[in-house]
Amino acid sequence: MTEPPAGQLPKSAEEVEELVESFEGKTRHLPGLIGRFITAVLVVMSLYHLWATTATVVTQIHRTIHLLFVLFLTFLVYPGWKGAARRIHPTDVILSLASVAALGYVIVDFEGFIYRAVVPNTLDLVFGVLTILLILEATRRSVGNALLIVVGGFILYAFAGPWLPAPWTHRGYDLSRLVGQLYMTLEGIFGVPIAVSSTFIILFTIYGAFLDQSGAGKFFVDLAFALTGRRRTGAGQAVTVASFLLGGPSGSGVATTVTVGAIAYPLLQKAGYDRESAGGLLSAGGIGAVISPPILGAAAFLIAEILKITYLQVLVMAIIPTILYYLSIFLMIELDARRFALRFVEIKTQNPWMLTRQYWYLLSSLIVIPAFMVVGFTAITAVFYSTLVAWAASYIRRDTALRPHKVITALANGSRQVLNIAVTTAAAGIIVGVVNLTGLGLKLSDIIIGFAGGNLILTLVYAAIALWILGLALPITATYIIAAVIVAPALIKLNVSELAAHMFIFYYAVLSEVSPPVGLSPMAAAALTGGNPFKTMMMAWKYTLPAFVVPFMFTVHPDGMGLLKVFITSVIGLATMAAGINGWLFRKASLVERVLLVVAGILFIYPTTSPDFIAALMVAGVAAFQTLRKPAPQPQ
Repeated sequence: MTEPPAGQLPKSAEEVEELVESFEGKTRHLPGLIGRFITAVLVVMSLYHLWATTATVVTQIHRTIHLLFVLFLTFLVYPGWKGAARRIHPTDVILSLASVAALGYVIVDFEGFIYRAVVPNTLDLVFGVLTILLILEATRRSVGNALLIVVGGFILYAFAGPWLPAPWTHRGYDLSRLVGQLYMTLEGIFGVPIAVSSTFIILFTIYGAFLDQSGAGKFFVDLAFALTGRRRTGAGQAVTVASFLLGGPSGSGVATTVTVGAIAYPLLQKAGYDRESAGGLLSAGGIGAVISPPILGAAAFLIAEILKITYLQVLVMAIIPTILYYLSIFLMIELDARRFALRFVEIKTQNPWMLTRQYWYLLSSLIVIPAFMVVGFTAITAVFYSTLVAWAASYIRRDTALRPHKVITALANGSRQVLNIAVTTAAAGIIVGVVNLTGLGLKLSDIIIGFAGGNLILTLVYAAIALWILGLALPITATYIIAAVIVAPALIKLNVSELAAHMFIFYYAVLSEVSPPVGLSPMAAAALTGGNPFKTMMMAWKYTLPAFVVPFMFTVHPDGMGLLKVFITSVIGLATMAAGINGWLFRKASLVERVLLVVAGILFIYPTTSPDFIAALMVAGVAAFQTLRKPAPQPQ
């Protein structure tokens, strides 16, 4: 990866995309006939999935067609080795055609195929093994070796059960049983993860691509700067608001970080942020966009599907944690302004009301999807009609109109952006299939509870650590899926509500992307600013650390959804914790004062009233000491 030197930011959309791909996976953008062919297939893929929202398609056939498109395109779009990005190789063509054969077989012989899962014939075994191998190779290309190794480990576990020590032992399964489970039922590759990819996720990526082509991204950034740019903390706040507005449709913390950073980093420099602080703030805002309504990350759709609840219920659960997340970042920005004496930077923008009056319809992305769901539409139908609304509304102004060439680009980009997510869900389907076949999930939940001695807080701490370790190597979606079948049962056994347990896992899967030592968003921000990657990660952690406590709040609370009841003390607790982490209350805090503030913040946040009095005394003591303490003498 080539990092831009400090001060040399990407200037074009192509340069921004190249920097994003250097972290999320390099893809081919080929000219000529081959490029047009790939674009045509991408467009057909999007059109098929839009059509499928209003048509009746057999569930397993729809998921098979989705995976067929995904694998066929992945081998053409993602290069298989270094130096293979400039052209299609014969190996890529062979793998793409093998994908058509392996998954086309399911469709051609579907009536007989679905009844042979217990006793697969020879062709079933051949094409089943081929499909699994193709998914593994697609995973290596588009996601990376880490997930490939994890999936391979689970497959080996299915075979090696009789030779493993207790409590890991199981009866062991032969190739016929494994292929039947993974390839021929809805319990493996074609299970819940690929179901979400083939419905929710691809429709939302298409919707996001339509917004992007209409110029919504530029409007969001301009509006954020116009709303917040007239204060000393305006540069930092503008970055955070722009990340929130832009990141929802994009669904990618890295993409949001780089896109906003390419515009905003010079302003942060002028305000007085160093490279690492600026990069940390950019990545904190970018990753926050993935947990922000109305368009959460891909894992949020999985929550709705796994728990058989509406996506609207997931959104409602996410509202208060999202407010608290951004509140903690804004508190950090305010404290930074006082601690580092940040400078006011004039940001030349249009009047926000004038800007909103001109482009108000581009804000529909924050309203139309929840509005459609409130009146009774499913999330799938809501995003379908929201895409039509975005297309029609774009014609209100000539400069945002989605004319045919832009529609084609949006359709192609919508499919292209879902490829690595869909491959991740297919690979995760193999993991889920093995876990269900071997009973590993229940065994691991018992191990986790036993290790924690049945204590809920300790179990949550272990779960958070496990998610952090998984997130070091795996993308957010894969981290969530693996934890959902292993960690969630342990939390539910300890009387945590199902929704709260899955939201805890979702938040920690997302937060793993800003966690040392390999957080992708901070690394992308460091590449953009020229800062030290590890120091940038630590600064990102500083900005987001209070938010790591938020998932504990709605998990420990006996109602699960009862976070609203403790919202006021939560706000006070986050403010207190932010002051402790940043080392500034009324003036620079000593180490003892910082520790007291952090502990008081945790006590305020804990969802019972008894520790609040102790926390209030601790904060009052620190405040009084800082007020009465004489200021340090200024150097002559």
